[in-house]
Amino acid sequence: MSVPLLSTLTLRARGPLVALDASARRAIVDRSSTTDSTVRSRTTDIIARVRTEGDAALVAFARDFDRVELPAIEVPRAAWDAALASLDPELRRALERSARNIAAVHEAFRPVATEYSPEPGILVGRRPDPLARVGIYAPGGRASYPSSLLMGVIPARVAGVGEVIVCSPPGPDGLPSPVVLAAAALAGADRVFALGGAGAIAAMAIGTATVPRVDRIMGPGNAFVAEAKLQLVADVAIDSPAGPSELLILADHTANPAALARELMAQAEHDPDAAVVAVLVGPLDQVAALAGALEIEVLAQIAQAPRAQIVRDALAARGAIVSVGTIADGVTFANEWAAEHLLLVVAEPVRASTLAALRSAGTIFVGESSSVAFGDYMTGANHVLPTAGAGRSYSGLSTLDFVRWTTWQEVSPSAANNLSHDVGIFADAEGLPAHAAAARAWSVNAWRVNAWRVNAGSANA
Repeated sequence: MSVPLLSTLTLRARGPLVALDASARRAIVDRSSTTDSTVRSRTTDIIARVRTEGDAALVAFARDFDRVELPAIEVPRAAWDAALASLDPELRRALERSARNIAAVHEAFRPVATEYSPEPGILVGRRPDPLARVGIYAPGGRASYPSSLLMGVIPARVAGVGEVIVCSPPGPDGLPSPVVLAAAALAGADRVFALGGAGAIAAMAIGTATVPRVDRIMGPGNAFVAEAKLQLVADVAIDSPAGPSELLILADHTANPAALARELMAQAEHDPDAAVVAVLVGPLDQVAALAGALEIEVLAQIAQAPRAQIVRDALAARGAIVSVGTIADGVTFANEWAAEHLLLVVAEPVRASTLAALRSAGTIFVGESSSVAFGDYMTGANHVLPTAGAGRSYSGLSTLDFVRWTTWQEVSPSAANNLSHDVGIFADAEGLPAHAAAARAWSVNAWRVNAWRVNAGSANA
């Protein structure tokens, strides 16, 4: 079957994956970005000012960057309640439904304490202890994302975190977006601060007279937010490094090209730096036909898209429609690419085994009807996910991110006697005689000697 020539759709790469040279393949796999030196230096200056000036620096940043005089750094609870009360009823219903699902899913996956005995008399336990205080950053500026606030605050509440604070940039009235304030009220945040950018991150990491220091900071943001997190890792734990939105589709000939095009469009409209790749699996004639149909659908949908130019820019910079011969080849590439979102649209006989083999995605959507949009807002799974290949070592946000693990161990006297000889030998080999002595003190012979000394001392007394 002939494939239409569509010169008006510009992609970074197209065609069989094996036909791409090393440079072309690297261009679609490597999504790392180098932080602009200006961003680094300005972020360093912002952090230094927060350390030395505290709240005064935060007020100045709001004036300089947000063009607003803050009436107060902390947003009064009455403003949250007013935002929630005035929220459009349909939007409130959607937010409440999302909140319920997020809470239910994260409660189901909540970490639990475990105990194990490797030998008689030895008991080792591990329990999840909630963090005392966490900070959630909710972006503002060009767009507000109440969904991201729900995704951060609710798992923290489910995990049992003692206090959850939120920072979000102020608008012209000195307050964060009303929908963000409403979401904070619905999610159960404890405090909200009208702070944005690197200053907000520094305030939460370092602490000021008004903003309390937190144990961990979560939530997406712009380049200054990401850079501030990286510069403050010695002060506070952070979530995985975040970058532009991503989607990899792994699909065979059974996929509907119109549905695939909708998913590519949905992620590409986020940002000109968004990365979207379709990997089509099957014989060359089948995938060539599907690729051609997919390009036609994308073009048709771009023609109707309000954010058409952003989509075109994203496709040209980091978009690809490529093909592989087998599912195994597709899985290999998908695990290498490590997508933030992965949509799997393959025939039922191999769907389960393919899902099991995919090990590097932030989250996987199984089947054509499992649109990424549903996961972004309503399924209850978390949409704060690793990007730029970080999925090879990071996971999506969950209750695990809001606890630290305490390990404890108990050794009975008889087990101590049983361990004493081998531990003593081990310690001798490492040149640690006090370790060896501490272990050997619990041998049966040592007990007898110590008991004799104690008894003799009592008699002499």
